Amino acid sequence: MTRSLSVPGRSADTDDDPVGPLWRAAQVFRLLSYLYALGFQLAVHDDYERVGWSWFFFALLTLWTGVSTILYLKGPGRRRLWVGMDLAIACGLILVTPWLASPQWAADNQSFPTTLWATNSVVSAAILSGPVVGAGFALAVRAASAVAKGGYDLNVGRDATVVVLLAVGIGVGLAAQAARRNHDRITRALRLAAAASERDRLSRQVHDGVLQVLALISRRGAEIGGETAQLARMAGEQERSLRRLIADIEPPLTDQKAADVDLRMLLRPHADDLVTISEPGEPVLLDHFRAMELEAAVVNALDNVRLHAGTGARTYVLVEDLGDQVLVSVRDDGSGIEDGRLREARAQGRMGVSRSIVERIEALGGTAKLDTGPGEGTEWELTVSKHAGNRNGEVRG
Repeated sequence: MTRSLSVPGRSADTDDDPVGPLWRAAQVFRLLSYLYALGFQLAVHDDYERVGWSWFFFALLTLWTGVSTILYLKGPGRRRLWVGMDLAIACGLILVTPWLASPQWAADNQSFPTTLWATNSVVSAAILSGPVVGAGFALAVRAASAVAKGGYDLNVGRDATVVVLLAVGIGVGLAAQAARRNHDRITRALRLAAAASERDRLSRQVHDGVLQVLALISRRGAEIGGETAQLARMAGEQERSLRRLIADIEPPLTDQKAADVDLRMLLRPHADDLVTISEPGEPVLLDHFRAMELEAAVVNALDNVRLHAGTGARTYVLVEDLGDQVLVSVRDDGSGIEDGRLREARAQGRMGVSRSIVERIEALGGTAKLDTGPGEGTEWELTVSKHAGNRNGEVRG
């Protein structure tokens, strides 16, 4: 999917359009094609039946070439309306050819503004809107030429104009799409690098002061015991909250176009005294909906630990990026689930685990596996493809 970027009054030296270099190269082509059209006019103008009118139309061509070159370079011309006008003028000049010259001359020669000059509208459309629109403009130019010549020769061996026009429209359109994709990737990489650098800088500053003091209070208060134990617990909670705040400087939305979310940013706030979260060093990107659903499943697993695993049960969450898949393991050291308990819950119509975790993951095309037993704790393995899949979840226990 392509999009146009246009800012009125933008100069070439401040052009932030990802396809700005293509626009500038296109205007060089426009000027060269104009020089070719001028040479053609000088060579054949005596062949026209209306020589004066041919120079009048060539003056219009000259004016349009100059204005278009300036507006495409500065930015205001990079709009659908202007590109549409570019096509209309090119086709209009082609269609005056049989009026300027005899039908036989029009059939035996290229049209008045020359095919090379008319290709400018194809190039502009391809840069602005991609290969499909570029190909459409190419066919429109060729159709106008066929009308001017009074017919179309299907033998591309003798007349390869349509092949050339299509190649230009599709090739330039693909180049523009690639330029925009690469620009988006570089922008995201720079944003992530800047966020990581700022997070590291702030982390160093805070670690040298506040975090060390809170850690000292937490440790010494726990050693002293008594009434200071409560103060130690509060200091420990504030230390962890501050560490999460520093980590969250990196924005969760790392891809504005696709609304990709870093799963790590969603899971970090759930860490506490009894929940340890381990994650890779690089962002784990999922689209917004899949990331939110996976987080909800993890939260349900954590809630089950708090409600059923016993007092003081610790939970360990491991996030793994497997390339095409994301695996989140939620393991606790609690009392586990007795044999047959899940089957009994299903029979009684209590489907909390199935609906909150299994069905949620299955709806994403992933798998939800539960390994548990009396006194063995529980472990969920939640696997979600980064793209829609057709796998089914399962519960074992």
